[in-house]
Amino acid sequence: MRLVSYQIGAQAGWRTGLLTADGVVDVSAALSGAPESLLGLLEAWDVWRHRLAELAEHPRGSEILSVDSVRLGSPLPTPRSFRDFYAFEAHVKTARARRGLEMVPEWYQFPVFYFSNHAAFVGPDAPVKRPKATQSLDYELEIACVIGKGGRDISVEQADEHIAGYCVLNDWSARDLQREEVKVGLGPAKGKDFATSMGPWLVTPDELDDVRIRGEKGDRYDLAMVARVNGAEYSRGNFRDIHYTFAEMIARASADCPLYPGDVIGSGTVGTGCILELGTERFSWLQPGDTVELEVERLGVLKNVIID
Repeated sequence: MRLVSYQIGAQAGWRTGLLTADGVVDVSAALSGAPESLLGLLEAWDVWRHRLAELAEHPRGSEILSVDSVRLGSPLPTPRSFRDFYAFEAHVKTARARRGLEMVPEWYQFPVFYFSNHAAFVGPDAPVKRPKATQSLDYELEIACVIGKGGRDISVEQADEHIAGYCVLNDWSARDLQREEVKVGLGPAKGKDFATSMGPWLVTPDELDDVRIRGEKGDRYDLAMVARVNGAEYSRGNFRDIHYTFAEMIARASADCPLYPGDVIGSGTVGTGCILELGTERFSWLQPGDTVELEVERLGVLKNVIID
């Protein structure tokens, strides 16, 4: 299934839709008692996912809206929380080497993350305002998983059962602000909190069965990941190259701490998936007017324009 949050008109509230080959089916109109928001569905995900699967199989009889007639937002306009991990080894090595630093041995002991601003999520085609204090705006090509089943002290073996689906994620970064913050030993904070893009839709794990790579420490997926700026390809990677699986990330995040339906977990940047890695001798930092497109195979294209 592919689930979206959508509006009809800028002043309307966000509603949840099921994306079909013919268009968008409004979930709360098609299913008696269904909440209007995806967060509401996630709060009883074990119930609603089965009814949604039936609706996806038999959408006839429901009103179907054309995709062109609605505005898509982040599938979760405001997640309950947002943790972003640092799970691709190639990104960590290259980004640290760019700063003249060697790999941290502790990185191989457990997956690490930081909390970012869950209230600053935007969706596809939304403008992203460059922070006034930065001259070094960067994109970061990532995948997010959305928690559909809460829990505490979740084991790696059971963690995949807690995932409702996956999205494309852009963890926008003000590199000059971030660089100064982390010197103090905390952060990133102002280097990250101005915007995070997610979308265009949430893809449930069953849609990816044929590209699933099973392992003892959780699933990986053979999904190409591509970034373009103003139509030119900047970077390309693959989700199968991730060092820590989402199962390992969920186990780490839930240790002595509850996870809730609607929490978002980011993978961290895929190798070569940002200008910091590629180098400003090849590509300039992002400027107002630039269009950034992040594409993940099966998960869609997340496009945003930078404004001043």
